[in-house]
Amino acid sequence: MMACRNHNLSIFCRVTGALSALLLLGACALPDEAFRNYSAANRVNQWNNVLNALGGGSVKRAESAGHGPLFNGAASMNVPTHSASINNIARLFAGLDSSYSQTPAVIAHKMRMDNLWAVHQNARRIPLQSWASAEISDIRHANAMFYPFSGPDFLFASALFPAAETYVLCGLEPAEPLPRLSDLSQGEIDAGLTGLHNAVSTIMQSGYFITTEMRSTLQATRFRGVLPLLMAFMARTGHTVDSVDTVRLDGTGNVTLSGSSGNTGLMIRCHSPLGGSKRVFYFRQDLSNGGVRAGGSFLTFVSRLGRVPAFLKSASYLMHQGDFSNIRDYLLRHSSAIVQDPSGVPYRDFARYGWDLWLYGNYRGTLPIFSGCQQPDLMDAYSSGRYQVKPLNFGIGYLMNPQTTSLMVGRPRR
Repeated sequence: MMACRNHNLSIFCRVTGALSALLLLGACALPDEAFRNYSAANRVNQWNNVLNALGGGSVKRAESAGHGPLFNGAASMNVPTHSASINNIARLFAGLDSSYSQTPAVIAHKMRMDNLWAVHQNARRIPLQSWASAEISDIRHANAMFYPFSGPDFLFASALFPAAETYVLCGLEPAEPLPRLSDLSQGEIDAGLTGLHNAVSTIMQSGYFITTEMRSTLQATRFRGVLPLLMAFMARTGHTVDSVDTVRLDGTGNVTLSGSSGNTGLMIRCHSPLGGSKRVFYFRQDLSNGGVRAGGSFLTFVSRLGRVPAFLKSASYLMHQGDFSNIRDYLLRHSSAIVQDPSGVPYRDFARYGWDLWLYGNYRGTLPIFSGCQQPDLMDAYSSGRYQVKPLNFGIGYLMNPQTTSLMVGRPRR
């Protein structure tokens, strides 16, 4: 034990010295001009490497010197450069108190979102959190999590993994710039808030996005893409949004800052109600075999988080198809655990990769729209007595009836 403490003290001293050197070299912050052309990317990586040496790779809040943005990816998304202003917009989107004029439309949006949140809290979030505390306490405090096929669903990610410092979400929906609110008419703002409510209502009430519906709703107003939804969910779950940046992955899976919109990803910094700092990555990513492969940039990026838990919900049974075998096999080879509904990894593949399973609910088949993806072996697993199946008092994914819902937890035998 004493040797371990001395080793940690030695690391701390070395890191403190390195940090001091960097502070002297950079005068606490790099000049805005450096960030405008991103020539400072290497020095940012040096900071990250030093902080990672402290252990755990903790996320650190970062502020620029003076009044400029730390990174100007925010400018490309029309996001304010000051944290208070960014969070103020997030609260407006979420239907929470903000500094924006309390017009009839803003007040109506607040009432609608309050009602949605109350339904979601009682029917979904609180029961899910209680279940997770009892059943996956070894998983839910992981430092990072991976949520394939998530779209902008920070809602469920934060409910299951409240302690994570890094979240990786992905979907096919784009991240588009916000409109400048000062440039919009009151009618455009009103329509945008209504569209935002409509886009989140399905997941907050039923627990999943209807992708085509969400896409058409998002494109129908000036509040387009996934960013307004992500910001609204962060504010509603008690998080404070600090910054928004556009990012892309290079060919070796490293995140690089990107100064223009229309790129593959977002990095949103926020902090939790308890003050813990977080990074939420959203990538517009095709997860079919044509879009991802082992050793490709996206999965290499995810792998650098270490062995982390994955969450799968309302994944359209895509991994039951041969064309999604790369992402399915990656999850089974690299995840520390998988929490999912039956639309994720097929039941049969867990045994093939040597995983242990815990079953919850009472699976009796899937919805008629997915009739080709029934899993008779999973139905048999529920009824055969081979598992000590525990009941659920909430629905999840496509199976919203608690009497016929299903939740599965897999842990690898290694």
